Amino acid sequence: MPGGTKEQADWFNELQRMTVSAEMAARISTATGETDVSTLLPRVSVPTLVLHARDDARAPLEAGRRMAGGIPGARFAAPTGRNHLFLETEPAFGQFLEQTLAFLRA
Repeated sequence: MPGGTKEQADWFNELQRMTVSAEMAARISTATGETDVSTLLPRVSVPTLVLHARDDARAPLEAGRRMAGGIPGARFAAPTGRNHLFLETEPAFGQFLEQTLAFLRA
């Protein structure tokens, strides 16, 4: 959360410490880096909205575009922001809500 405050970062770090052990966090990080679901994307058969912050500091925008491109009929939206987690105080949060509501109403 490069756009987050120190308090937000502290809260998120404490949440992670409370919900997962250091060993499990390391295992999750490794598994996440090794997981490739790209061959499964064409099998997704439900309406799909992929949201990816435009300047996400954790994952490149192209990764979100590739995911949406691999799912038949998926919609892709790139809210303005750098944070992987949308913060309530940033423009991306409002855009996230707008896109999600429009998707759910469609």
